[in-house]
Amino acid sequence: MKQSLRVIALAVSVLATTAGLAAAKPHTFTFDRSHSEVGFNIRHFFSKVHGRFEDYSGTLVFDDEKLAASSVQVTIRDTSIWTGNERRDNHLRTQDFFWQEKFPFVTFKSTKVVPGKDKEHFQVLGDLTIRDVTKPVTLDVDYMGMGPVAIGGNDMGNRVGFTATTTINRKDFGIIWNKALDTGGTLLGDDVEIVLNVEGMERPNP
Repeated sequence: MKQSLRVIALAVSVLATTAGLAAAKPHTFTFDRSHSEVGFNIRHFFSKVHGRFEDYSGTLVFDDEKLAASSVQVTIRDTSIWTGNERRDNHLRTQDFFWQEKFPFVTFKSTKVVPGKDKEHFQVLGDLTIRDVTKPVTLDVDYMGMGPVAIGGNDMGNRVGFTATTTINRKDFGIIWNKALDTGGTLLGDDVEIVLNVEGMERPNP
């Protein structure tokens, strides 16, 4: 009888532990804007100009054991664009580019997560909306790691890190402004490389 009780107790313990582990996944993170960047690169003459958006929010759900359960949503405010040149930034906010008065937000919402060659590489498919035009895009993601972080006894909670890139054609979203060069060619390229460096902070349990 005692042996049976021990077996039952052990089974309950294992089930409880397994349930606890299952409940711990997937993890929900918000973007830590102090350690993240929503950036882009575009050709200008014979080089590239880098810019970023400084006002954005993002939520990602991540399950490192079951990627299909993962997802991400990002909302970016157009007015926060920054390229290091005020005149250029003001122009980018106009109807020629983002037209922030009519379309104040850029959004991305994932639709699927596809495993890659290993645990550190995968793809996130989703819908990108710019100027009220929505197109499917695919982000190539490098997974940097996840775990609890503490420095000098200061608990900083559970953190996760990713780098993600994709390239879009800005004309697909109605951004067609350009200038022809006297020597041939154009001022700007059509392709825009989007670069996301994300550090996520896990939301505390309610």
